[in-house]
Amino acid sequence: MQTTLILGGTGKTGRRVARQLGAAARVASRTRGFDLADPATWAAALAGVAAVYLVEPNLGAGDRLPRFVAEAVSAGARRLVLLSAPRAGEAGHPLHAAEEAVRNCGAGWTILRPNWFAQNFSEGPWAAGIRDGALTLPAGEGRAPFVDAEDIAEVAAAALTDDRHHGQVYELTGPRAVGFAEATTLIAQATGRKIDYLDIDPEAFIERQIRYGVPENVANLLTGLLADLRDGRGADLADGVQRALGRPPRSFEDFVATTNWP
Repeated sequence: MQTTLILGGTGKTGRRVARQLGAAARVASRTRGFDLADPATWAAALAGVAAVYLVEPNLGAGDRLPRFVAEAVSAGARRLVLLSAPRAGEAGHPLHAAEEAVRNCGAGWTILRPNWFAQNFSEGPWAAGIRDGALTLPAGEGRAPFVDAEDIAEVAAAALTDDRHHGQVYELTGPRAVGFAEATTLIAQATGRKIDYLDIDPEAFIERQIRYGVPENVANLLTGLLADLRDGRGADLADGVQRALGRPPRSFEDFVATTNWP
């Protein structure tokens, strides 16, 4: 059985990938002595590893993930799967350098570019608003094809274990675009709680994020993506889940119905 190292192994996708892979997974986490910010911890985590699931939890972290890619391949990893993001193929995106490093690493590679996670509502940055009954975002009446993290993890696990995914870039979305007002209504119906969606001016949202400690460049990036939705962009569907798994992606309604809401 080949060992696969899972970065972000306790995060939204990482823990799901680890569950998919079972005994073949080696979870990288600070509690297990690994720190992506500390290169001295990398060698032990990479020892005997054949594949790596790559996640950069800090978009303001500079070039550490490209450096980790180089060390992983040098240590013997022959298969890399990168959790990237929409528009990361564009120069200037925080994950662009990581994508380029993976493409040029000399090992088999797959890049995943998921749209907004459905789990952002339940265990991510929007969960507090859902729990408190008011989700405030600068997305206006925009819609997004939210993708279930279970689908992302299943695609990642397939790419980590099957050569036919080598050299593929999978744009991952759900089966339809959903507005934030509709999303909060569906969640409210499932939980029996009152949950409002409140629009906010993008500039005010940037200032709010910075006050909460988000780096300015990351605040600008995330707000720009939400503002794209506000302006009617970002709702396009992609066929990555279908291409990778041979089935349609899970619906937002299925995500809502199967989630244990906080």
